Amino acid sequence: MMRVLCVIPARLGSSRLPHKPLQLLAGEPLVTRVARRVTDLNVVDRVVVASDAPKVVDRVRAAGLVAVMTGGQHRNGTERVAEVASMPEHQGYDAFLNVQGDEPFIGKDAIEGAIGRLDAGDEIGTAAAPLSAEHREDHARVKVVFDSAGRALYFSRAPIPHYRELDEGEPEYWQHVGVYAYTRPALERWVALPPTPLELAERLEQLRPLEHGMTIGVARLTEPAPPGIDTMEDLQRAEALWLTLSR
Repeated sequence: MMRVLCVIPARLGSSRLPHKPLQLLAGEPLVTRVARRVTDLNVVDRVVVASDAPKVVDRVRAAGLVAVMTGGQHRNGTERVAEVASMPEHQGYDAFLNVQGDEPFIGKDAIEGAIGRLDAGDEIGTAAAPLSAEHREDHARVKVVFDSAGRALYFSRAPIPHYRELDEGEPEYWQHVGVYAYTRPALERWVALPPTPLELAERLEQLRPLEHGMTIGVARLTEPAPPGIDTMEDLQRAEALWLTLSR
């Protein structure tokens, strides 16, 4: 059985929601809400928050959770995960889970699904949730299409696939969920690859391994994705949902 380390990358430099990891969700920093959520789901062997900001590391540790300092040179979350994976104390782990620090409602099905794609032989695993057609134009909701084996063909902020004609039923769209699982070799290969044109065009890091021929298996979920948190309005909606679910 694989030993899995979950890394939650946390940076303060969000342009739309400054200091996002430390914004409060129902009285607790968002990043610690995410860390507790993943810990409580009891799927991985260990959960670590990784940040280049001492104030984030201090707040996480003060909450009784595990945090490590990483460099400030990373361009995306996967590079930060790779640094954590390279640390001597983490050499005993076979696979790594990257959960974005703004996913306090991440589901057990998404995490198990992403890890399950590694068990099925894919280099990288992730998850996708059904997306209603009314949200297909939302660029913040990344869409994914995949082949008959469940491997990603493309990720885009645009509405894919394009339905030229709608003869039967409703169009089907899938929203990418913010979780990745990697084998150690796949993680090391990903971060060693040069950036690619489509990655830079879409501003989607997962297009880099895809363009270089790596396999990304997609676990299909049955329920819509939980709301993301990119703006203060998103955070306010998330707080209302959190309080509702906590009753």
